Amino acid sequence: MDLIPVPQVAVPDGDGRSYAFGPEPVLAAGPGAEGVARWLRRELGAATGWGLPAARPGARGDVRLGVDPQAAGGLGPESYRLDVGEDGVELTGASAAGLFWGAQTLRQLLGPDAYRKAPLPGRTWSLPRVAIADGPRFGWRGMMLDVARHFVPKDGVLRYIDLLAAHKLNVLHLHLTDDQGWRVEIKRYPKLTETGAWRARSRWGHRASPLWNETPHGGFHTQDDIREIVAYAAERHVRVVPEIDVPGHSQAAIAAYPELGNTDVVDTAALEVWDDWGISENVLAPTEGVLRFYEGVFEELLELFPAEVSPFVHVGGDECPKAQWKASPAARARIAELGVDGADGLQSWFIGHFDRWLAERGRRLIGWDEILEGGLAPGAAVSSWRGYAGGIAAAEAGHDVVMCPEQQVYLDHRQTGGADEPMPIGYVRSLEDVYRFEPVPPKLSPEAAAHVLGAQANVWTEVMENQGRVDYQVFPRLVAFAEVVWSRLPEPESRDYAGFEARMAGHYARLDALGVEYRPPGGPLPWQRRPGVLGRPIEGAPPIV
Repeated sequence: MDLIPVPQVAVPDGDGRSYAFGPEPVLAAGPGAEGVARWLRRELGAATGWGLPAARPGARGDVRLGVDPQAAGGLGPESYRLDVGEDGVELTGASAAGLFWGAQTLRQLLGPDAYRKAPLPGRTWSLPRVAIADGPRFGWRGMMLDVARHFVPKDGVLRYIDLLAAHKLNVLHLHLTDDQGWRVEIKRYPKLTETGAWRARSRWGHRASPLWNETPHGGFHTQDDIREIVAYAAERHVRVVPEIDVPGHSQAAIAAYPELGNTDVVDTAALEVWDDWGISENVLAPTEGVLRFYEGVFEELLELFPAEVSPFVHVGGDECPKAQWKASPAARARIAELGVDGADGLQSWFIGHFDRWLAERGRRLIGWDEILEGGLAPGAAVSSWRGYAGGIAAAEAGHDVVMCPEQQVYLDHRQTGGADEPMPIGYVRSLEDVYRFEPVPPKLSPEAAAHVLGAQANVWTEVMENQGRVDYQVFPRLVAFAEVVWSRLPEPESRDYAGFEARMAGHYARLDALGVEYRPPGGPLPWQRRPGVLGRPIEGAPPIV
């Protein structure tokens, strides 16, 4: 079996027997299994042609679904047990989520053709007889998708939710705003998308590149688009974490509403949505008016992302240049009024305000690890991106942490050092490197390690202008990441990468059936290359910081 992620326990039938399905299998779904039954009828039905009719009362179906908190013997709330025997399939989840992850394993066992959108003529279906008990190592198994630098339309986001779910990943962090674009409709502030969602052109390649794409770029998700995305994700047991970046990475918002910027030192009315990459110097002004504006933004956002689906709200908080605040008489007066420690204290004050504001509304703030610098409220969490250090400090201080160190799991970084690698960014992070990523640093105390919620791989899209480029950077490395955060693997140096590679041989066929334009093991295909377009490669092994 080439299952990915590898399950905790998988005991195949000793005689190598299989269970063969007839032309019209029957499905029996117990209480709590209705959602997974609908998903199986839709997804497996498309690939196989089965209707999967409901079993008659009292009859045993060919596929039997149930929910039992003890299904997998205490492997956690997202665990499941899958038994394939002579009388068909018994799939039981410790919860609806566990049942859904078990359904992903069932689909993998059926083979790559189970991922197609229509049945192949003459195809018959069988499963190996096996007993599987499985559950995840971490509760936060995520991917961040940057839809601000290059917009990802709704259908592309829905597609990635399906790809996450197929790999038992359960968090989609949407980076919705940045200097280069604002991607979510806010009805009380229509200019955020009328103006802030569009830029005149885009740098082609890294910011060192002299090339430009002169085609205007933009787009945004309407509020109903967001509701659809959130509902679609919830059906697949994927939580969506929205990110609105403050107080830096905000030039698109300032271009739409110039009063948000530091008007006493910059002609903010002349600013446009930024067309370059990097970190803009144009940041939000530390005023009460700006706080009220963003409270209005977050009020609408909380309605779009209900607490049961999105308990966390990401506020960014990273890479905020301080030059404008230091030059601004208004900002200096604000520092004196608040009694904070200079410009750095202003950033902490800004984050602290929304920490309290969100907590009062039953949500938890999460931000990039710079937010640690001014102290955090007890419920706030940290995305540790600059390395492990921020996550270690946060966990030892009692804060929950999501590990996403750029040196290990930034998927915009290049996959090899070869000359054909398109727009090469950062350190080489190969499939094997990602497979050997360890989210919990060994130096953490056991008490602190319990605060590591999990990990996520981050996908920044400056040099990913379309779906094919995103696919190339994300896959197959996201598959390795999925196994790291789901499976209970040994220490990095002891992991069976050769075994994982062997299982990947079969998994590539699944990705092909799903239409994923992954990086082939032998290197980019001719149309995946970007000859002559500069990146920013960093040589040598990445530091462990």
